[in-house]
Amino acid sequence: MPLVCPHGHVPPELLGDPKARLASPAELFIIPDHYVTRMLYSQGVPLEDLGVPSIDGSEVETDHRKVWRRFAERFHLFRGTPTGLWIKDELITVFGITERLDAQSANRIYDQLEAQLTKEEFTPRALFERFNIEVLCTTDAATDELSHHRALAEDDEWGARVRPTFRPDAVINLQTPGWRENIDRLSAVSGVDATTYSGYIQALEERRSFFKGLGATATDHAALTADTARLPGREAEAIFARALKGEASSQDADRFTAHMLNEMARMSCEDGMVMQMHIGSYRNHNVRVHERFGLDKGADIPVATEWTRALAPILNDYGNEPGFHLILMTLDESTYGRELAPLAGHYPALRLGPPWWFYDSPNGMRRFLDQVMETAGIYNTAGFNDDTRAFASIPVRHDMWRRVTCNWLAGGVVEGVLEEEEAAEMAHELAYALAKKAYKL
Repeated sequence: MPLVCPHGHVPPELLGDPKARLASPAELFIIPDHYVTRMLYSQGVPLEDLGVPSIDGSEVETDHRKVWRRFAERFHLFRGTPTGLWIKDELITVFGITERLDAQSANRIYDQLEAQLTKEEFTPRALFERFNIEVLCTTDAATDELSHHRALAEDDEWGARVRPTFRPDAVINLQTPGWRENIDRLSAVSGVDATTYSGYIQALEERRSFFKGLGATATDHAALTADTARLPGREAEAIFARALKGEASSQDADRFTAHMLNEMARMSCEDGMVMQMHIGSYRNHNVRVHERFGLDKGADIPVATEWTRALAPILNDYGNEPGFHLILMTLDESTYGRELAPLAGHYPALRLGPPWWFYDSPNGMRRFLDQVMETAGIYNTAGFNDDTRAFASIPVRHDMWRRVTCNWLAGGVVEGVLEEEEAAEMAHELAYALAKKAYKL
């Protein structure tokens, strides 16, 4: 089946510019991939030595061949991990390299990769076709002008195949570094003065409309908790006013985020955009790494999440509305059977996203299937999304999901729970159709 990629973090410029090329092997496999760098960092390799750009001006390794050798010398660290499986498959299936990656082969493999990446058949657009991707959705800030998506929209062949996704976290989370500057940026790109609460809401609605006009079908929201309580009266205005003055407290920020998740649901009912919530990551746990290298550097750690009470406001307000669609992703596996499957098995608006982040693995997928499906059934799930920053890893991530789900379905046939014909239909749904339907693609 073709690949449907409804949520991920592939840079749109890779596909928006027909002349774009993939970068060096180190930039392709290592530097931007926190799955890789966090493992190496845990074993004592400084992020500077891996070429990860600093934000404090400190020097980092610029020789990408050296970065690659440090990675290759320690590739054994990834044995048994999904990251190790992904990279092995990418080398073999995408680049035709079958030699084992280690210290001895590092330079030879680097040379082979470098040579392959100069060829036309290894351009991002050529690989997109080779991977048999039907549609790919990027993740874009609410203030993004979407220049690459505008270019794609003008191309009859590519316009519907690469779509933006509206992610407003940087203007909703009051504790985001640079939040006040982001509000000014929101005003500029929307043409609406967002320095009043009513103007802020109007600016967000305008931006959602702009994204939808370029093919977006979904929004994406990350938060530490699933709280969705709407603020009473003029309290949202008061908190917003304090934030503009730099006087908002952490409690203000938490309550405002919960309120705005509720507001985003209201807007989704009106404009039909599917709402995604990624919940339960304690971001930037390693303060020193955050201060030196910024966001998404491998120090985001799962926390326990409560869903039933936290989602009651948003589901009581909108969970029964036919125009509202909410997809949930969690980093707390203990809630699969206890809360998430029963909620999805009741509310018409609710679907469960696939195992996310640390659990995008064979065992994580099996645990998800075992704990969710008996209560919710597969038709209350959203199929699979690869959620990747590493473009070349897309096929193997989907392949892993398809193999694990087919194996799980085969177990159901052997046990007499499923008929073989039913299992074949369910395999098609899990691989392809559920994601298309859940994301309105």
